[in-house]
Amino acid sequence: MRTAPALLTALSALTAYYVYSPLPSSLAEPWKLMLLDATFRCAQDLSNFAHYLGLGHHLKVLNFVSNYFDKSDPSSSAHLHVIDTVFDGVEVRIFQPQVELDGSLQSGIIYVHGGGWALGSARTRSYDSLCRKISEDVNAVVVSIEYRLVPNVHFPEQINDVYAATKYFLQAEVLAKYSVDPQRIAISGDSAGGNLVAAVCQQLTQDENATTKVKLQALIYPVLQTLDFHTPSYQQNMDMPILSRYVMIKFWLDYLNGSHSFAHAMLVNNHTSLDVNEAIALRQLLNWNSLLPLSFKKNYKPLIQSIGNPSIVQQVPALFDPRVSPLIAHKETLQKLPKTYILTCEHDVLRDDGTMYVKRLEEVGVDITHDHYEDGFHGCMLFATWPTYFSAGVRTRDGYIRWLRENL
Repeated sequence: MRTAPALLTALSALTAYYVYSPLPSSLAEPWKLMLLDATFRCAQDLSNFAHYLGLGHHLKVLNFVSNYFDKSDPSSSAHLHVIDTVFDGVEVRIFQPQVELDGSLQSGIIYVHGGGWALGSARTRSYDSLCRKISEDVNAVVVSIEYRLVPNVHFPEQINDVYAATKYFLQAEVLAKYSVDPQRIAISGDSAGGNLVAAVCQQLTQDENATTKVKLQALIYPVLQTLDFHTPSYQQNMDMPILSRYVMIKFWLDYLNGSHSFAHAMLVNNHTSLDVNEAIALRQLLNWNSLLPLSFKKNYKPLIQSIGNPSIVQQVPALFDPRVSPLIAHKETLQKLPKTYILTCEHDVLRDDGTMYVKRLEEVGVDITHDHYEDGFHGCMLFATWPTYFSAGVRTRDGYIRWLRENL
């Protein structure tokens, strides 16, 4: 009987050790974030264990588990008609307001979910809930794209899926079918979805056959570059919950079909060292000393290696592809982009990716709005409803929707 209290004490101590992470005081609701992060890490650990046992790729296992508990069927309401369909071979979920139009047209929003190109789904409750909210509050037809994921496909197939579904939706007859105004269309996405949106939006500007243009792009804490994993935000938030620097690098390697053995070299920028000729010209496009405000740079210093590992780029050549890193696109491409919204969060490794893109777009004359949340963290917009309610989630979501409503 005496062993029970000792075991309980030991279990409590281990649980506290697993859950607790030292977090900045400026972070919104830190204890809730610790619990949320511990849940995610537990799911990741279990999926890795299943992978080790040969039960399946860890990302497939993780997606299966998350979708099993979080999947949502298309459910219509008195105000919203929701269906799953296919656009040019790509699965999509469509949210269409049920209102009397009297011949008028609605705006349209293409949404691309995040999840490191490997996780997430347009059919999960989190993204279903977000797209419902967007559709109802903006009074817009929302097309949420169910692109294929790692490990089933790798770059550039995710981009190809988003591009194909977007081009299909932009056809005059399809817009007419859903009563969408071709002059009021936005494309938006969060995290890896923001990366895909930025790449597709750049691609659309170069498509001479595209007769319908998107009016807006909106990027939510987007991941935009693979060249520098020592920006101030990567240094400041390297071990932050939800998305650490090491996890982000592993997502990149999975997406680009590279070996995880490169991860530690990339942590110290060995893939863009001075002996990597391909990186020399691109480095000037990613000079965060000139692209970031002083309040973001703080006292952090750049890390540029003299001697690194050129074989990384040889084996993963897509690392320097602008479709992978939209931040390094040339100004001739950037200046054709539509009016843009970018949301960043202070406690996010990707904060500086979005902020540098803001600066680069400003420099070429793009009309841009930058919303930065000092108490925000990566992924917070999805946590705006019970049981994962965060005040930062509600404020980021509502500010983003307000911008869409005012500008579409």
